[in-house]
Amino acid sequence: MTGMRSGAAGRDVLDVAVVGGGIMGITLAYFLARQGLRVEVFEASPVIGGLAGPIHLDDGTAIDRFYHAILSSDAHLNALCAEVGVADRLRFAKTRTGFYQDGVIHPMNNAGDFLRFPPLRLIDRLRLGLTVFAAQYVKDWTRLETVRLEDWLVRYGGRRVWETMWRPMLNAKFDGRYDRAPATYMWARLVRTKSTRQGVSQEEQSGYLIGGYATLLAAMARAVEAAGGRISLSTPVDEVVIERGRATGLRVKGVHRPAAAVAVTMQAPVFSRLIPHETAYRARLDRTEYLGIVCPVMVLDAPLTGIWTLNIGDDRVPFTGVIETTAYIDPADVGGHHLVYVPKYTAPGSAWQRMTDDEIRRAWLEGLQRMFPDFDPRRVRYFLVHRERYVEPLHDLAAARDIPAVTTPIDRLFLATTSQIYPALTNGESVTQHARKAADQIVRSHAARAAAPAA
Repeated sequence: MTGMRSGAAGRDVLDVAVVGGGIMGITLAYFLARQGLRVEVFEASPVIGGLAGPIHLDDGTAIDRFYHAILSSDAHLNALCAEVGVADRLRFAKTRTGFYQDGVIHPMNNAGDFLRFPPLRLIDRLRLGLTVFAAQYVKDWTRLETVRLEDWLVRYGGRRVWETMWRPMLNAKFDGRYDRAPATYMWARLVRTKSTRQGVSQEEQSGYLIGGYATLLAAMARAVEAAGGRISLSTPVDEVVIERGRATGLRVKGVHRPAAAVAVTMQAPVFSRLIPHETAYRARLDRTEYLGIVCPVMVLDAPLTGIWTLNIGDDRVPFTGVIETTAYIDPADVGGHHLVYVPKYTAPGSAWQRMTDDEIRRAWLEGLQRMFPDFDPRRVRYFLVHRERYVEPLHDLAAARDIPAVTTPIDRLFLATTSQIYPALTNGESVTQHARKAADQIVRSHAARAAAPAA
């Protein structure tokens, strides 16, 4: 991209040095630059985006590395697209969701589908609907922080609904670690899903940017550079420089890069490695746990199901769900391909993270053929395995007590990371909204320092 630098090494003092060029870091830099601060983003990889970044197929087609969707109700994200001039590349379409159990795909798109769900008795279907209804009328979500997720779901839906539907889904989602998950997790999920369903038909609207999230990221990066900021790629940070309790910049390739403030956007355990001498604060950061992910993307020559999200209620299937993004993305916008992401969320230390790509491919194709006996592996043009250790923060009961703040114990050092997004789910809407709020805090701190009398 024009203006982006690989290993830029200016010696002027920045207003804010931003560590990490994922969607959090680029969005943070955009909002800081928009408010007049001079920023530089330091990104270790040769491209921006992180988990929201693109990959390129052998034929040159760019696709999202992991699956994403922009919902019609994502007000902040939609407004941001308009603000940076890419709203004309947004597309929305009706989507379908389903639930796989005992070899059958059951539609789960509206209240009628819930009431007709065959694996449950009528009374259980009604209680399932009650669970969805009850979530919409929670007035104070903080009261759910100390309630176990299982207890909350059983209270409204009953034990049969739990065993038939919720337990298999959550076991897959949390890789067996749902026991101490708070009820806020499902509350946030049900509220977000319901927000996209409008009108009598309750049809869901999901969307995408032509070119993927890379389109939005590139537009924000151009705005940062137009405001005098820099984005330095292939530039890993060695350490946050802290002198007498104050962040004074970064050490990059052994060189001190001075900055009036530092904002880190990496996951908490990764951030802790950049402040090796701050033992007490590091210990708190290291307590933050994350779910990882193993997520192959299959590039097919034809649709698989036509269903956007297929949840799985079968413990014999190794992956968490089947996400067919070209159920709402026009295949013409992704090189004529059909894209199916098949994620497996993994607990810390999971053996799935240590499996080879060939082992993952064999296990995944066996699972797909169990689900779809007519599935022909020869339809797979590409089978690309991606994995990350830190994807979604694991919030325990009463999680808010341990969430690190944007302001840190070190003066002029700030943290903007996904572990602070709670109880909302981690997605493009919540990440960009959090980055904006973090930018506001940093700007206020900058203004207060500028207004203070000289010592």
